[in-house]
Amino acid sequence: MRIIGLIGGVSWHSTLDYYRIINEEVNRRLGGIHSAKILLYSLDLGEIKELQNQGRREDVEKILVDAAKKLERGGADFGLICANTLHMYFDAISRSVSIPFIHIADATAEKIREVGLKRVGLLGTLPTMELGFYRDRLAEHGIEVIVPSREDRVEVDRIIFEELVVGKFLETSKKRLVDIIDRLVEMGAEGVILGCTELPLILRNAEVDIPLFDTTRIHALKAVELSLG
Repeated sequence: MRIIGLIGGVSWHSTLDYYRIINEEVNRRLGGIHSAKILLYSLDLGEIKELQNQGRREDVEKILVDAAKKLERGGADFGLICANTLHMYFDAISRSVSIPFIHIADATAEKIREVGLKRVGLLGTLPTMELGFYRDRLAEHGIEVIVPSREDRVEVDRIIFEELVVGKFLETSKKRLVDIIDRLVEMGAEGVILGCTELPLILRNAEVDIPLFDTTRIHALKAVELSLG
């Protein structure tokens, strides 16, 4: 079994899901009382968010690169960033260490292609929806991405940072998110990527007519696949 390195804490609520899903799947595959071999480096989301708000992305990059190096020194065989937005620093992290990191968009694209979809909606933080780092990665896999209107993007971002990352899961917000998904369908989306690891926490049981791609679960299961070989 290869050792999985996790950069987590962004937020800790979704990191809990990573830890749970990975261990449940390892136990399902190996049986008995087996569990996963994991190294977790948990970041302070408040510090990361403040630096992002100040436009100090170089400082955020240094924090993430330092975390990746510590996982490598600790013995991790490969790593995951337990957040979609922070994949904007994926290339810098990959260059800084010799162990591979699994890109969350690559794993998600693999699942989208498995079900034969080519055009999907994307929900996430404003950077994930508006910057090219995520959409361009999906485009490399032949997947077209649709994002919500500016008004809807701002609302999704608000729900994530004002509610989900602090453990608030409101039915009213769930309804707003489902309405936004419905509008993405009207725009031609065949499925929707839950491109923030907090979104599955509120939308896991949402009643919608198209596939929802839970990036947390997809990413975690890809880690198990690589760990067990």
